Amino acid sequence: MAKRDNAADLVGLLSVEGQDLAAAWVREVSASLGSRVGTAELDRELRELYDALVDALQQGATDVHAEQMSEVRALLTELSRNRARQGFSPTETAISVFALKRVLEPVLQEGSGDETRAYLELGRVLDGLGLFTIESYSQTRDEIITAQAEQLLELSTPVVRLWDGVIAVPLVGTLDSARTQVVMEKLLQALVDTGSEQAIIDITGVPAVDTQVAQHLLKTIVAARLMGAECTVSGISPQIAQTIVALGIEFDDIITKASLADALKLALRRSGVDLVAHEGVQR
Repeated sequence: MAKRDNAADLVGLLSVEGQDLAAAWVREVSASLGSRVGTAELDRELRELYDALVDALQQGATDVHAEQMSEVRALLTELSRNRARQGFSPTETAISVFALKRVLEPVLQEGSGDETRAYLELGRVLDGLGLFTIESYSQTRDEIITAQAEQLLELSTPVVRLWDGVIAVPLVGTLDSARTQVVMEKLLQALVDTGSEQAIIDITGVPAVDTQVAQHLLKTIVAARLMGAECTVSGISPQIAQTIVALGIEFDDIITKASLADALKLALRRSGVDLVAHEGVQR
């Protein structure tokens, strides 16, 4: 019963006669965020949140994880996701909740001891909501970062169709196990999609190769062979060649070429394409 009375006191604090506290909340947050969030959008977000909070308190809920707070949590999650996608910081996101404390401060200037206690209790409720907001924000940021990393990985591993029946994967930058796994998946899928029988893995732009990466490349070549395609590795630098020898990695049955151009010539010959040298150009 005491908990119910506390909740009623909080509702009374948020329902001061003659004052639109929701509007004051919107103005406070708007001043903090500037023009990066539209006034209409901010007004909708905070008024919906304000009404949901009052409704939850009327039902006696003061814990952010209470069942009666489900709509409040849903609205906070939506707000946090929007702020994360818009590029706001965690502090700027949480201020949307904590600003309500500042809005209520003038109400207490002539308030009674009961109102002061209600304000302190509401402060604890808002602290819980603020922490929930930051957690939701962090989760969304992690999801965004993961999605961006996956997109960059896809973009950094293109499969290029050089000729009918000939595809190539030009690799640039550092290779790790995750990226070489993507190379394998995209190359094998491209073999299926294009019906190619010749594939070139060009590592001209790769500064270094370790044992795990070399093993992944070998597995990719073996997998391509199982699908009826021949693979050629091109662009092995002197440093990578020395590393492969030092690590004792067997490349004996793998055809390698110094450059992508040489690998393409070989692939075209294998495909039955006659190469004719123009005058002054070596074939």
